Amino acid sequence: MLEFLTEKESTWERLKAETRPIYLYGMGDGAVRILSAMRTMQIPVAGIFASDEFVRGHDFAGYPVRKLSELEAECDDFVIVLAFAVCSPAMIARIVDLSKRHMLLVPDVPVIGGGLFTRAYCEEHADEIQTVYQMLADERSRRMYANILNFKISGKLEYLTDMVDSKDDVWNRVIRPTNNETFVDLGAYTGDSIRELLDYTHGKFHRIIAVEPDKKNYKKLTKFVGDTPSVKCYQCAAWCIDTEVPFASKAGRQSAVSMEGASIPARSVDNLLAGNVVTLLKMDVEGAEREALWGASRSIARYAPKLMISLYHRNEDIFELPLLVKRINPRYRLYIRHMPYIPAWETNLYAICDHPTVNDSTAT
Repeated sequence: MLEFLTEKESTWERLKAETRPIYLYGMGDGAVRILSAMRTMQIPVAGIFASDEFVRGHDFAGYPVRKLSELEAECDDFVIVLAFAVCSPAMIARIVDLSKRHMLLVPDVPVIGGGLFTRAYCEEHADEIQTVYQMLADERSRRMYANILNFKISGKLEYLTDMVDSKDDVWNRVIRPTNNETFVDLGAYTGDSIRELLDYTHGKFHRIIAVEPDKKNYKKLTKFVGDTPSVKCYQCAAWCIDTEVPFASKAGRQSAVSMEGASIPARSVDNLLAGNVVTLLKMDVEGAEREALWGASRSIARYAPKLMISLYHRNEDIFELPLLVKRINPRYRLYIRHMPYIPAWETNLYAICDHPTVNDSTAT
């Protein structure tokens, strides 16, 4: 079982065994979580650095932020722990180049929730992980799944750069949108996924329902949508029932349902649709994907819409969410794709059914 998992030693075990100085590259929430894990594991941190152009003589978490050029001038051999997310091609190329000069590890820490992703964690969930691996619909998905799991264990960059898919690959080869989609966008942000859909359908669609809980994001979303016919926006969280939930509003994409925060409305997809058709359903809801799936379960079971679901917010998402999708509707074929991103963000589950319910003008 789990023969596709070749990594045994975790990122943290490898760092703990290091004798060379260890420097964190980057600042922010990711660095805070990584520093906390390193303290728990009693892994010494020599300091923090940033790209030369971003250093302005400031401190972070009690460490002076240094320039990479200064460190390289002082020390030939040190270990780099990447502590921020990278998605631009130029920055990914810079990180890859840096990994050729120094040992570079990318610890996997959950965006939401706690715990560390290790080989032992995988062994604890071996049955679930093996089941997901075997139910994946194509060899690329199985290789991608193995790569992501091995990355999450080891923090080795090559697992993320070995196999990547472009948005064109995903939209044209997996999702294959039609000109008559009823699109429910959970975590609509400022309309980026809606833009993508319109790009691939040349602006044609049947209906769009966009859900975005963050006030600032919602304002930008509604400005983008304007008075476009057949588009309805809701400022609420996606959840399993209609209720209220505490919500932590942060800058950009990091707003999420939280233990702390002001209460906001939450809606289920099933209640939003009120029995009407959905043909394409996206979920990027910062760790609430499980609850959002349950809230869409009647629609998923009845209409089998194409699903696009983030798999990277919680440790357990990588196996729990695919199993839940198949539980709700066993007819789905499951695919996993990873678009260019370091760490393993933008690792998504795509669920496709051969004979979904077809949208028509009577389903409004």
